[in-house]
Amino acid sequence: MRETRSDGELLRAAADGDRRAFEELYRRYAPWLTARLRGRCADAGVVDDVVQETFLAVWRGTARYREDGDVAGWLWRIGSRRLIDALRGDGARGRLRQALARLRHRDEASAEDRVLAGVEHGDLAGALVRLSPELRAVLQATVIDGLTTREAAVLLGIPPGTVKTRALRARKQLREALA
Repeated sequence: MRETRSDGELLRAAADGDRRAFEELYRRYAPWLTARLRGRCADAGVVDDVVQETFLAVWRGTARYREDGDVAGWLWRIGSRRLIDALRGDGARGRLRQALARLRHRDEASAEDRVLAGVEHGDLAGALVRLSPELRAVLQATVIDGLTTREAAVLLGIPPGTVKTRALRARKQLREALA
């Protein structure tokens, strides 16, 4: 019977092109990483893509492991960063979609721009603190993180319609507070 190799041994062997070592590492950690990422994102398709991209980075050697680190933590950092990228749409398709959206609406002031323009007339920080945690979370996801309604819905685990409703309520409350 063969001895079980440590995570470090598997990573070193995989870095040297040992496919079996890589497959063993994948079997050890892919289910765990999938479960952790599904806690952050309700879209199973996005999570599966992120897990695959994470292990591709390991296989291709684009992710570097420090010998003294925890393998699970290292994989989690790679996976969570890739999940954020996926939700933000940082890929070429996402950047193209954002560029087209800017062109389509470049002459219209966004709700965010109107609210920020009102900052000089009111207390934005105070108005934000008075919002409910649910409304602040939607603003965080859509305004600060720059996620689309669909992406924010996946991240927050709520329907897209709820994201839209909460965003409208938050903007209305902010406008009233800053008027």
